[in-house]
Amino acid sequence: MSKAQGLSFGELILDETCLFARRGSKTIQFTRNERALLLAFSRNPHQLMSRSRLIEEIASPENESSDRNIDFLVNRLRAKLGDSAKSPRYIATQYGEGYVWIAEPSVVPIQAPSQAGPIDGWLAVVPAFAGQRDRGDTRASSLLNQLRDGIAAGMSPLQKIVIVDDFRRVVSSGLRYVLQVSYQTDDDRPDCTATLREMPSKRIVRAFRLDLAESASFASEATRVSHGTINELRNALTHASAGLGTPSDQPLDVRLRKASTLLSSSSPAWLQKGQELSAARAQNPADPDIALQWCLHLFARLVLADPFTGISSEERAEIEVEIEATALECLPAIENNPLLMLAAAKVLYFVHRGHLDLAEDLAERAFARTADFAAALPLMGQLRQARGNFKEAVILFDRGIEMADPESAFLLYMRVLKCIALLASGDRSALDAASTFTYDIPHSPALVVMIGMTMTAADQPLSEAVEKTLTAAGPVGVRNALEYVYFTSVRHLIARTARANVMRGLIAHAMRLHGAAAIPPVALAGTGLIAAA
Repeated sequence: MSKAQGLSFGELILDETCLFARRGSKTIQFTRNERALLLAFSRNPHQLMSRSRLIEEIASPENESSDRNIDFLVNRLRAKLGDSAKSPRYIATQYGEGYVWIAEPSVVPIQAPSQAGPIDGWLAVVPAFAGQRDRGDTRASSLLNQLRDGIAAGMSPLQKIVIVDDFRRVVSSGLRYVLQVSYQTDDDRPDCTATLREMPSKRIVRAFRLDLAESASFASEATRVSHGTINELRNALTHASAGLGTPSDQPLDVRLRKASTLLSSSSPAWLQKGQELSAARAQNPADPDIALQWCLHLFARLVLADPFTGISSEERAEIEVEIEATALECLPAIENNPLLMLAAAKVLYFVHRGHLDLAEDLAERAFARTADFAAALPLMGQLRQARGNFKEAVILFDRGIEMADPESAFLLYMRVLKCIALLASGDRSALDAASTFTYDIPHSPALVVMIGMTMTAADQPLSEAVEKTLTAAGPVGVRNALEYVYFTSVRHLIARTARANVMRGLIAHAMRLHGAAAIPPVALAGTGLIAAA
């Protein structure tokens, strides 16, 4: 554990570069924009920071910000720091003007995260020394540190940049990229190249020759290579967000948020595009992007159907067969597009036709190329949940919640998924703590009712609004609703006990209101709750 200087604000300790913070034993990571705001605030204590000033602090060619985005970022920072707008300890609001950092700092020694043990990183800077003499050259070790810090400054903290001393350690480490730095001296003249490789294929993305003839050139060359590497990594993330109609002319942050929305379960945009996509399919039948957009339209027809009117088993089967056939046909053409791979994995997982292993493979490989990409997190969590790995699923859902914009549809989606995972695991106390948010889905009030019914324990009363809706729906409507929940959220769980945990309360409430006529046989057979009915 190496020592560094940090700033202490009571129980909160900030790394001097704001790459991370500590509160007790907990490490807090920050996104690139959050880090920029923290640096601006903590280096300008007790000074009014206008929104326009803060926009300048986070400005970059890939990021177009507004006053509203600044407010979102400040709210996210407050949540991570444990701060409150009403009783601020760190960031106070100056209404109509901006924000003020009000905490008093003191300088303390802190411990940076250790690099011992398993490699925890996204990109590793790896030296390749020609001889022992080069290995002991302090200029070389300084260059490695400058490259690591320079690249880290331009990427999100979620994309960790580390130094690893042996290339053999990174071959099967799970790292996404390696910057291999070859260094040797001849008559005290350093020769150096840096090769950026994509892992695990070892494909060379870009190679740099460093001119280190003068001592002063080490810093400037490290900066040049860092900037070149950052550009290549950002281009890779931009490519990863291409497809599914994401706006190609907008900044990367906007594209990634758009992709997250498009891959969420409750996006009504896919329903509205049915006619447009049908025409596009007729004109370009071999286009995998259009084909997978069509799959997401069909998926939306199933998950956004009115739960109480239901959809016939024949129509559901017909739609799922078309989704399956279309997605499978696309697979060879989408291997280099992570966003389309996620879309294919999502729909193949949903149709529940024996493709769980395939969906996991597609999602894992896409996720490896999109480490700071919230769109991958819902599906990754659902795949863990299907296998019964509820703890891992909740970690992924929590990460998505942390990355989501306040009051966004994606945030609601992640919270609902987390609650379903906790319910399936049988952890009622954790579920009660996590389900305190408001279910607000303007385009589907019926879904709001079904969420409320699902989250209410069998021995607890339903809310007045939910009970009134279920009573009015009658036994047929409630039966359709239970079948809807089973097919959209429960059948994918491998363990019957997990399925029973999700359906138990639903079946109990339906029985109390309408008797056995309201219970679909498929839910009883799939959960083993026949005795309950």
